[in-house]
Amino acid sequence: MAFDGITIANIKKELNDTIVGGRLYKIAQPETDELLLTFKTSNGQFRLIISANASLPLIYLTDENKPSPLTAPNFCMLLRKHINNGRVISITQPGLERVLDIEIEHLDELGDLCRKHLIAEFMGKYSNIIFCDDNHTIIDSIKHVSAQVSSVREVLPNRPYFIPNTVNKIDPLSCTQETFAALVYKKAMPTGKAIYTSLTGISPVIAEEICYEASIPSEQPANCLSENEQIHLYHIFETVIDRVKEGEFAPAMFHENGVPKEFSCIPMTMFADATPYDSVSKLLRGFYAEKELISRIRQKSSDLRRIVSTALERSYKKLDIQERQLKDTEKRDKYRVYGELINTYGYNVAEGAKSFTALNYYTNEEITIPLDPTLTPSENAVKYFNRYNKLKRTFEADSKLIKETKSDIEHLESVATALDIATSEDDLTALKEELILSGYIHKKTNNGKKVKINNKPLHYVSSDGFDIYVGKNNLQNDELTFHFANGNDWWFHAKKMPGSHVLVRTNGKELPDRTYEEAASLAAYYSKGREQDKVEIDYVLKKEVKKPAAAKPGFVVYYTNYSLMASTDISALKLIK
Repeated sequence: MAFDGITIANIKKELNDTIVGGRLYKIAQPETDELLLTFKTSNGQFRLIISANASLPLIYLTDENKPSPLTAPNFCMLLRKHINNGRVISITQPGLERVLDIEIEHLDELGDLCRKHLIAEFMGKYSNIIFCDDNHTIIDSIKHVSAQVSSVREVLPNRPYFIPNTVNKIDPLSCTQETFAALVYKKAMPTGKAIYTSLTGISPVIAEEICYEASIPSEQPANCLSENEQIHLYHIFETVIDRVKEGEFAPAMFHENGVPKEFSCIPMTMFADATPYDSVSKLLRGFYAEKELISRIRQKSSDLRRIVSTALERSYKKLDIQERQLKDTEKRDKYRVYGELINTYGYNVAEGAKSFTALNYYTNEEITIPLDPTLTPSENAVKYFNRYNKLKRTFEADSKLIKETKSDIEHLESVATALDIATSEDDLTALKEELILSGYIHKKTNNGKKVKINNKPLHYVSSDGFDIYVGKNNLQNDELTFHFANGNDWWFHAKKMPGSHVLVRTNGKELPDRTYEEAASLAAYYSKGREQDKVEIDYVLKKEVKKPAAAKPGFVVYYTNYSLMASTDISALKLIK
């Protein structure tokens, strides 16, 4: 989700309700591109984080303090000199630009009342925090931008401050129906894109929502809309903008299968699983904390992913070679038949013959058999039998090797799927231990200490109150199926693809149809097919599930089962933490 102008407008409203009129009590710069400002007001103390990070620019109120460097950076010292203990006069946003202007009143060195502006710009890699005087002349900035870096605007001391208009967008807060029509409806591009490329502060997601509420496909060309569609689209857009003007914000986070997908500060009807927040700052902290956790787990699993990916690539190549070798053995039976027919009819083969024709008593058809003219018929027969025996041995060996290689591939694909659903460092530790046990990682000495793995299966509760457990890796799958489960519990698994073992505790009760469907949805979501809409699921009583001798972790067999097509949507299920 873009940190768009509507989100900034919501933050502006929240800051006007909290810190305006308060005093800037403390200024810190915990990171090179981040400020932590502490304000004291009649309603208490507030901390404000302003980050100009190129990949994640943010501003929000927080309760947490951050450690600062022992020596404050120059920009931090400059702010302390000028505006420490200053009073916040106003917080404004020019139009729906991704810019906030914090105006601070303070006393200068002579005791005269002065005003300064701390301007935060949230524009991706161009994000910055700029300190200006009351005439909007730049005093300094957290990032310096010279003419060599930008030909549009220099951000250096004593340069005038202005917001560059490089994309020729207009302010949606002052946009009329005529202006909207002239900007949007003449563009030969998808309607959603036409909206967000024409108006400041409107993100692609908000543009999608406007189209959705107007019942217009966002990919429909804007210049192909009918007159009624144009009028309806503008009225929906106007409703959204009026909500922003009136400060009627509704911060909410939207999840997809338990994972944060988007957030918004206005109601979004195109998303179903919404978690409302009473503060946009809490929303931003919650959204990016969850995103950061997922990102961190993804980053920490990169080494394991590389090991699995490399091993899979090798196994695929090995399987390809083995299957080609196996294909070459298909003619082994032909050589056996040649040898038998030579032994049967070889008495009437002329000396030095290069071939002879005989009746194949297996097929009742005549067959021409090539001969080596330098060998006798019996020697030719021995030659063909030797070829047959060699290819037979190759066939038997390759068949066994192919089975082993396919087993390795299934195991590695199941580990790759488990890495996709890992949500904690304990999950990664368990997967690493599995790869060590399987010989893909060399075990390092740990002074005799056993690695402690605090890893439990996921626990859901169905709509009818039945406990459902989901294994997150192969070792856990084995534990769940063969040590935790009872014989009359129901067991679910994605058909013919890697995935988690899913177990429903019956406690001797009959399962309702809805519980079968929900357990199957969990098996579908926690499988390799989780990106599909539906996945075929096998389900069977746990007592029918067996583990072959010497089978790899997580590998089981069953010979009687039921099947159903299950949705991968698990948003209605409750996860017990």
